[in-house]
Amino acid sequence: MVEPDGEVAALRKRVAQLEKINAALIDRVERSTDIQGGAFSMFETAISLEAMVRDRTGALEIALERLNAANAELAKAHADATAARVLLRDAIESLSDGFALFDDEDRMILCNRAFLKIFPYFESISESAPEFSELASRLARAGATLGAHQAPERWLKDRVAQHRRAQGAHVQALSDGRWIQINELRTSQGGTVGIYTDITSVKAEDARQRARELAERNLALQATLDTLSEGVCLFDAVGRLQAWNEGALSLLGLDDVRSNAEGNPGIENHEMLRRWCIGKHGLDCPEALDWREGGEARAAGQLETACMMADRHIVIRSVPLKNGGMVFTFDDVTDHVRFQRSLTETAETLERRVVERTAELVEVNQQLIEAKNEAETANRSKTSFIASASHDLLQPLNAARLFVSAMDGMAMPPRQSSLVEQASTALDSVEDLLEALFEISRLDAGAVQPEIEPLALEGILSALRIEFAPLAGAGGLDFTIAQTDLWVRSDARLLRRVLQNFVSNAIRYTEQGSVRVEVRENGGEVCVTVRDTGPGIAEDDRDQIFEEFRRVGKTQKIPGKGLGLAIVRRVTALLDHAIHLDTAPGKGAAFTICAPSCAPEARASDAPLALQGTAARAGGMVLVVDNDPAILLGMEALLENWGLDVVTVTDPSDPAAAAALEQDLAMLIVDYHLDDALTGERAVAMLRERAGRTIPAMLITADRSDEVAEMAAGLGLPVLNKPVKPARLRALLRQLDVL
Repeated sequence: MVEPDGEVAALRKRVAQLEKINAALIDRVERSTDIQGGAFSMFETAISLEAMVRDRTGALEIALERLNAANAELAKAHADATAARVLLRDAIESLSDGFALFDDEDRMILCNRAFLKIFPYFESISESAPEFSELASRLARAGATLGAHQAPERWLKDRVAQHRRAQGAHVQALSDGRWIQINELRTSQGGTVGIYTDITSVKAEDARQRARELAERNLALQATLDTLSEGVCLFDAVGRLQAWNEGALSLLGLDDVRSNAEGNPGIENHEMLRRWCIGKHGLDCPEALDWREGGEARAAGQLETACMMADRHIVIRSVPLKNGGMVFTFDDVTDHVRFQRSLTETAETLERRVVERTAELVEVNQQLIEAKNEAETANRSKTSFIASASHDLLQPLNAARLFVSAMDGMAMPPRQSSLVEQASTALDSVEDLLEALFEISRLDAGAVQPEIEPLALEGILSALRIEFAPLAGAGGLDFTIAQTDLWVRSDARLLRRVLQNFVSNAIRYTEQGSVRVEVRENGGEVCVTVRDTGPGIAEDDRDQIFEEFRRVGKTQKIPGKGLGLAIVRRVTALLDHAIHLDTAPGKGAAFTICAPSCAPEARASDAPLALQGTAARAGGMVLVVDNDPAILLGMEALLENWGLDVVTVTDPSDPAAAAALEQDLAMLIVDYHLDDALTGERAVAMLRERAGRTIPAMLITADRSDEVAEMAAGLGLPVLNKPVKPARLRALLRQLDVL
């Protein structure tokens, strides 16, 4: 595209050419003659030339109009550019900061008075568009900056490179004390813009602020040092004393010694400290005040030396600093040393006393061992006594139960029948009480050890349905037990005992409403809850109900001994199962036991172990072996009432037993504890051997130990515990097809 001035010049040249052509044509027409002699031909030629001239003249006029318009636009552009230059000049002159503009060839094409005021060295060449390198050379030669003053060539090289990078702000310190911040940036056309700000006042304020902060830190440091119980002296890299505290003045005896108006102590450097401590106070370890410096000393860190100084025990610590200085601390440990000596003497005294007391303790310990052995012997005697007492107490009770049960089936007047029923009820109460007491005794003596194994919970709950449904129905209660396929890890017998107590209490103390057994899985546990609509329990009585013989509130009027929950507390502690109680007066109670859940396991059926030997037949003869004649009479009366033939003997070797064996015996009922230390399973084996066949048999015993139960289960012998409940005996005989 042609510039406006060039276009005007071209148009003018074209117009001049057209004028010359026009003049030549007209002159030729006027001077020429018709070579062929035809005037008309010359006229036609003139007409053609006139048309051509007219066209050329029209084009010339259009070109002149365009020329005039271009001249007007050019004049306007010149005026706008002039105004812009004036505005730009005014703008940069109004800046308080220095301003300089460099073109793409790094020549300064514009600057303001503030720039020349900062750098008066450029005044004479500012109008000649000098290169930046020339400006920097002038500063270097004049030593205008601190860097240029110290190393002109290096400063010049670095400054030119910095200007060419134009990567933002940096600070230059001038030789006259001023500080200039220079901010250089690239323009879009490849030039450079520089802004130069005098920050001398800001630097001065920063210096004053740093001085104030340093003074405050020094005051804080001094205050901190003065709070230390140790004496502290701080030296710089050349050994001059820089800081100390009142502890150092007191400990070194410098309280009243001052060397100048600033309050420095009478020592000004490290060497003076050393001479003062050795000469004035007789320091016995001068090496503790040796000056240590270098990387190895700093790596070694604190050096601690115990010394004597002026009859005092002093610990001197020396610490090298990174700046080459040293810190010495003086710690008076005289009282500590005296205390340690006192402790040593006390320890020696105590050691002698310990030897004396040890001899005494050996004797006491021997006495304790003997007492422990006596206690263990007494505990074993107690366990043995409980076993014996359980047998001796339950023997007559068992006989009484059998006699009453036998009378219960006889026809008698109402008065006597009522007395028999009352006697049966009294016997039930005594049996429950003795059974609970024996169980508590065995738990307290540690005679019960749980056998934790995977259990199908439904097996225990099914037994509870069969056992308690008649009792709940007799009381008019809605009794429900949830069905479940969950398994737990527990002891089947003990877990069932806990749930039996919960359900028994719920039915006993609930007059109307319902008793429900609920099962839920809670995380890694399975919780079984027995919920009733009974009278509930007050908040203050919750802990008491788990104690022996404790019955609270309205439950005191209901028959019971208050031992069931005491057994529950012991059993759950033995199983490590948590129990919870949710209750309130008038809102019933919910007792919960939680056992760890587990996955189901394939195992043998939980059905009762079948009797070994041939199946019994309904009816027939029963041989009863027991060393208590009263029990034999009661058993004989009871079984005969049920239609059985009964033979009773006190010893399996009795001739009556031999005669019975020759008959078709249906069942052997044998006491576990017989005379001459003979046990029931051995008596059964003897009788079967004499009979030459395996006769169905069961054991009756007052021994509730796990060993007896396991032994009988292993031999396939059912066990009934004394006192024998006639209903259970009859159910077992029916199960075995004897009745």
